[in-house]
Amino acid sequence: MTIEPPAPGEPRRPSGPRDPGDAWVIAPSGERYWGRFGAAGLLAVDPRRGVLLQHRVGWSHFGGTWGLPGGARHQGEGATDAALREAREEAGVPAAAVRPRFVSVLDVEIWTYTTVVAEVVVPFEPVIADPESLELAWVGIDEVEDYPLHPGFGAAWPLLRESLRTRPTLIIDVANVVGAVPDGWWRDRAGAADRMLRRLRHLVDAGVDGEALGLRGDLWFPRIIGVVEGEARRAEVPDGLEVVLASEAGDDEIVATAAAAAARGEAVTVVTSDRELAARVGAVGAATHGARWLLDRLPEDVSA
Repeated sequence: MTIEPPAPGEPRRPSGPRDPGDAWVIAPSGERYWGRFGAAGLLAVDPRRGVLLQHRVGWSHFGGTWGLPGGARHQGEGATDAALREAREEAGVPAAAVRPRFVSVLDVEIWTYTTVVAEVVVPFEPVIADPESLELAWVGIDEVEDYPLHPGFGAAWPLLRESLRTRPTLIIDVANVVGAVPDGWWRDRAGAADRMLRRLRHLVDAGVDGEALGLRGDLWFPRIIGVVEGEARRAEVPDGLEVVLASEAGDDEIVATAAAAAARGEAVTVVTSDRELAARVGAVGAATHGARWLLDRLPEDVSA
């Protein structure tokens, strides 16, 4: 592998200081990949207007084709941060207007391209914010393949499109998960539930690996619902987390919540080590994982 800076007429920022990541990675076989530290792009999905595509300027790599706002990752920059930054710089996408749904990574060993698929939660109009775009357009999902696509995006699109149909939901039996750790939780049930909900908040930002959810894609950001009962209903609800307060038996509420989500076509996973409850939610179409599966994915420090 060799690293080369951009040559005249090849992808680079038209002005300002160049980041060390703005360089070609060249494989021993001669293939060239843009971005010394890899690259990332944002696939913004609007439920009414489709997906946001960028018509690439002629002097760029595969100029004239349609693809995603994106580009080289900066040194030390996370892939999701890079995708959001590039989308802001190239298309004026406000970071607060989108919410990540899943992440897909193309890894060719010497280089990676990360596609961050994000749902539009606040409608916005894209703006050509730098010279890398000829045009920006919302394109209906059924119309994407009618466009001359960037080869990389064109190859990835069929699986990305299929994954867009998936809506994962993670339902947590909070009492069962809290009870899996003998740390004196019974002395303050509301406090123990409060700490667990704050730990669950970590998954809202960190996501869950796709394999663990039985889904394609490297990382997913599921809808997360905690079900609490009894004294634990007094626990504080962190932002970004959904909580169902069970008025009667918590197990019945979990089954009802799982059944409703499954009926909407969501891919439901319930976290509980209760075998009877696991059988009940399985009967309404939900998968299950035990408490340890979840605990291994949560930070120990509730302030994290």
